[in-house]
Amino acid sequence: MLTNEITQEFYKALLNKNAEYEGVFYVGVKTTGVFCRPTCPARKPKFENCEFYQTAEEALLASFRPCLRCRPLSHPNHVSDLVRILVDAVEANPEKRWKTRDFDELCVDASTARRQFKKRFDMTFVEYARARRMGIAMKQIREGKTVTDAQLETGYESSSGFRDAFSKIMGAAPTNFRNHHNVLKASWLDSPLGPMLAIADDEALYLLEFVERRGLEREIERLRIKTKSAIIPGITDPIKSIEIELKLYFEGKLKNFKTPILLMGSPFQKLVWEELMRIPFGTTRSYGDQAAATRSYGDQAAAISKPTAYRAVANANGANQLAIIIPCHRIINTNGELGGYGGGISRKKWLINHEKQKA
Repeated sequence: MLTNEITQEFYKALLNKNAEYEGVFYVGVKTTGVFCRPTCPARKPKFENCEFYQTAEEALLASFRPCLRCRPLSHPNHVSDLVRILVDAVEANPEKRWKTRDFDELCVDASTARRQFKKRFDMTFVEYARARRMGIAMKQIREGKTVTDAQLETGYESSSGFRDAFSKIMGAAPTNFRNHHNVLKASWLDSPLGPMLAIADDEALYLLEFVERRGLEREIERLRIKTKSAIIPGITDPIKSIEIELKLYFEGKLKNFKTPILLMGSPFQKLVWEELMRIPFGTTRSYGDQAAATRSYGDQAAAISKPTAYRAVANANGANQLAIIIPCHRIINTNGELGGYGGGISRKKWLINHEKQKA
């Protein structure tokens, strides 16, 4: 049963349409008989007219029906039919340069396509299609084709236009790309706690973060620079693997991840992350109160035989780029409080409770 403190927290999140609470709770509105997700755009009910549930099933069993505005039985970031149609069209002809008449032939409104792709991928459809074309050009250059051949085969009549577009998307001029750059693929993954971004090459996963994490753009840029890579939309085997494993994890059917990962950090950071992965599923490890820096991260620092390296351990935890896989959410304060978490405290609380229930 939810305590009054928790219901007050949920009601505040409802008023603020806080996306961090997606999948954490649903609200049943007694005056209308419907239940909604936290980010529902409808007018907010009074607190006394709300009943809060941790699953949609609980709300349904309490006789509430799904809201037609926020559709709580489908994920808020579920790919729309329009996005699927356009992504499939790009894959059918990735070298194609899209024009207005192409949208008309698919009975698609160009402005709607732009808006939905911008919301979904943080780029317009034309930018998405261009990135796909550039991915092909990049592969051709790496395989030994000349820049001119790659330019012509991907539909660019102007060499200057091709070079400008290449540099903007890939982070390097095409003549410099062959010898100094790799390619990483980025993919959007839906989860019960909101969308996540996965970045990987063909061998390993480099990054897994909640899309709403603060500073994610800087993380991606640092990764791009450190690996001297271009990052483009796409799928690789490690991304397919983590998508399957995340689904099993959230269903409570998986406790240890097997997807190959690449730890991008200093030897000390890697030591900290490896120790984090040794914390058993369903348990937590404490660290000191943030106000007492001399006691922070005591358990974890001691576990890696560096009991005085409290702040360095804390910094290494914060630098973790593989959410859930490297379970920094299992680190809490010694006084029992949750402490910080890059993905948001509500998600940290959900993850800890989920693992305790499924352990």
